[in-house]
Amino acid sequence: MLELVDPCQKVKKQEYKNVFPTLEQKLAACQRAARAAGIPVIIVFEGWHAAGKGMVINSLAQVLDPRGFRVHLTLPRNEEEKRHPWMWRFWNRIPGAGEIAIFDHSWYQRVLDDFAEGRISKKEFRQAIADILEFERQLADAGTLIVKFWLHIDPRVQKKRLKALASSPATRWKVSPEQWKQNKKYKKWFNLANQVLEATSTFQNPWQIVEAHQARFTRLKVFRTLISKIEQEAQRRSKQLAEPPSPMPEPREDELLRPTILDRVDLTQSLERGQYEKELRGLQKALYELEHRCHLAQVPVVIVFEGWDAAGKGGVIKRLTRGLDPRGYEVVPIGPPTAEEKAHHYLWRFWRRLPKTGHITIFDRSWYGRVLVERVEGFCREEEWQRAFREINEFEKQLADFGTVVIKFWLHIDPDEQLRRFQARQSDPNKQWKITEEDWRNRSKWRQYEVAVTQMLERTSTTYAPWTVVEANCKLFARIKALRTVKERLEAAVS
Repeated sequence: MLELVDPCQKVKKQEYKNVFPTLEQKLAACQRAARAAGIPVIIVFEGWHAAGKGMVINSLAQVLDPRGFRVHLTLPRNEEEKRHPWMWRFWNRIPGAGEIAIFDHSWYQRVLDDFAEGRISKKEFRQAIADILEFERQLADAGTLIVKFWLHIDPRVQKKRLKALASSPATRWKVSPEQWKQNKKYKKWFNLANQVLEATSTFQNPWQIVEAHQARFTRLKVFRTLISKIEQEAQRRSKQLAEPPSPMPEPREDELLRPTILDRVDLTQSLERGQYEKELRGLQKALYELEHRCHLAQVPVVIVFEGWDAAGKGGVIKRLTRGLDPRGYEVVPIGPPTAEEKAHHYLWRFWRRLPKTGHITIFDRSWYGRVLVERVEGFCREEEWQRAFREINEFEKQLADFGTVVIKFWLHIDPDEQLRRFQARQSDPNKQWKITEEDWRNRSKWRQYEVAVTQMLERTSTTYAPWTVVEANCKLFARIKALRTVKERLEAAVS
C-alpha cells in the first residue's frame, strides 16, 4: 500500500484558506448528525513518529463539540491493563451511540511497536491481527463507524522534524530513543507497516493513507474523509428499514431433531442429604485452596451460570462462594441492560467486568442473553442473534488465549419441576419476591426457549469453553456436580 503513496502532496495557502472554514462547519454538522442518528464513531490515528497526529487531533478538537468526543492516548500497558486480555482496555473505551472516540495510537500499537521492539512473538503477532479483525468487524456489524488514518512521511522529513523537536527545550521531551530508532530502521518499519495495513484494511474498515509532509494538505484530507464517511453512514442509516425485531414464533414440530441435548439429560439423578453435606464440605475446602493457587499462578477464572428460571443458580452460587475467600472473587448479577449499556455494543458491559489475573468472576446470567431472552422476546433482530454465536465464540476464545479458565453451566430442570418450584415460592411469604409475572410469562414460552437453549449449547460449546449441563431437578445433586466441575477445571489449570 505505502509503496504507491507520494507523501509530498501539497495545497496552496490561499486554496486552504478558501476551503478549510467550510470543512470545519461541515464537520461540526456531521457530529450533530451522528449524535441524532445514534452513530458511534471511532477515529484512529496511526503513522510515523512526528507525522503530525497531534496536530490533526488538535484541529479536530477545535471544531467538535467537546461534550460529544473523547481523545484516548494509547501508551504502553500499565500493570492493571497487563492483568487483563490485551483488548480489554480498548473495549472499555469504545464510544456509545452518538459519541466520538479519537485514538492517538490504538490497538495497532501491539502489532507495530510491540512487535517491532520484540515484546511479542510472531505467533502473538498473528493472533493479534486476528483479534483486531474480529474487534473491528464486531463493532462495524453493530453500527459503529470506524475511520482509520495512517499519516505517512518519508525518512528525510521524519528526521528533520525530530531534530526540530529535539532542538527546543519546550518540545525536547516529545522525542524518545524509540522515535530515533524508528527513523534509523525506517525500511524495516516500512515493511512492517505495509504488512499490517494490508492485513487489516477491509471492505468494512479500510485504511485511509494521508500524505503528511504538509500540514495544510493533511488537515484537508482528514477533514474531507471524515465528512464523507459520516455523511454516508448517516444517509445509510436514514434509508434502513425501521422494521422492529419480533418475538420468536412458536417452533414447528420438526424444528428440533429429537432427542435433543436436553432430552438426553437424566433428570432423575439425585443425592441424599448426608452424602451431600459430606461432599460439600470437602469440595468447599478444596476450592478454597484452589482459589489461592490460582491467585499465586495468576490464572483468571470466569464462571457462567445460565439455566431455566427457578433452576437453582442462586443456590449453587451461594454454596460455591461460601468456600472462597471473598477478596478473590466477584459475583456479577446480569439483569436488563441500562440505558448506557444499550448505547454500546452488547459485549461492552461484559468486557468491563472481566477478572484480572488471579481473580474469579462469577456471572449470574451472562452474554448468552443475546441468544436466549433477547432472541425469544424479540429484543434484537434475527441477524443480531445469529451473528452473536460467532461473536461469543470469538470473545471466549480471546479469554482462553489469555489464559482464562472459562467454566459454563446450564442448569436444566423439566417443566413439572419448574411449576412445583414456582408454586412453592408463591405460597411462601419469605420467597414470594423470587417469583414475578415475567417468570410466568417466560414459562409460557418454554418451547421457544427450548429451541434457543439447544442451539446455544450446540453452537457455543467449544474445546476452550465447553458447556456443562447440570441435572438440576435435585438441587443437592446440581450443587455438588457444579462444584465438582469447578474443582476439576481449576485443578487442571494449576497442575
